[in-house]
Amino acid sequence: MHNEIRTIHVPLPLGLGHVNCYLISTDSGFVLIDTGVANGRDNVERELERAGCRPGNLTLILLTHGDFDHIGNAAFLRRKFGTRIAMHTDDAGMAERGDMFWNRKSGGALIRVIAPLLFRFGKSSRFSPDLHVEDGYDFSDLGLDATVVGIPGHSKGSIGVLTSDGSLVCGDLLENSKQPVLNSIMDDPQAASDSVEKLRGLAVTTVYPGHGEPFPMAQFVNRTP
Repeated sequence: MHNEIRTIHVPLPLGLGHVNCYLISTDSGFVLIDTGVANGRDNVERELERAGCRPGNLTLILLTHGDFDHIGNAAFLRRKFGTRIAMHTDDAGMAERGDMFWNRKSGGALIRVIAPLLFRFGKSSRFSPDLHVEDGYDFSDLGLDATVVGIPGHSKGSIGVLTSDGSLVCGDLLENSKQPVLNSIMDDPQAASDSVEKLRGLAVTTVYPGHGEPFPMAQFVNRTP
C-alpha cells in the first residue's frame, strides 16, 4: 500500500519559525501526526479540509511527544473529527496535566525561561489519550503500512513513525532548520544518542522532522560520525 505524506506548516509564537504536522493518506482515510500549536489552529484546519479530511475519515491523531507545539490542537481536532488520540504513555502526563516538564529530568534553564512566554500564545487544552502506543506498534489495521519506533531523548516518550518505504516522521529527535542535526534540546542526551544509533540500523530513507524540511537520512548519517 502507498501512503502519501503531506506536510502542514504551523507558525510558532514570537516569530520562532514553524512546527510541522504530517497528514498521511491511508486505505481507510487519513492519519495526522502531531497537531501544531493552538494559535496556529486555522492553518491546521484549512490544510486538513483542503486534503479532504472530514468526520469519519481522520482515523487517528498520533503524537510524537508531549510538547505544546505538537499537541496544541489535539483535543480540539478529536472533538471536531470524532477521532482518537494516540501517544506514548511516558509523555501522556504532559497532555493530562498541561505540563511539558512532566517526567523530564530538567528541561534546561533556557527552555524554562522561554516556555512560559510561549504558553501565553499557544497553551493547549488538557486531555487524556485514547490509545497508548510503544515501540513496534503496527498501524496496518488503519490501512497504514507503518510501525512505531521508540526514540527517547528529547523526552522519555518520544516516538517516530516508520513506513514500509523508509519514511520516518521523527518528532523532535532530529531537526533541519539549517541542516540535518540532532535537536539541541534534549532531556536525556545519552538516550538521544542511543536513538540515533537505533535509526542507523533501520531502513530509513527520508526523515520528516518536527522542525525544518524533510531530508534524506543519508545526509544526516554522512554528517555525523
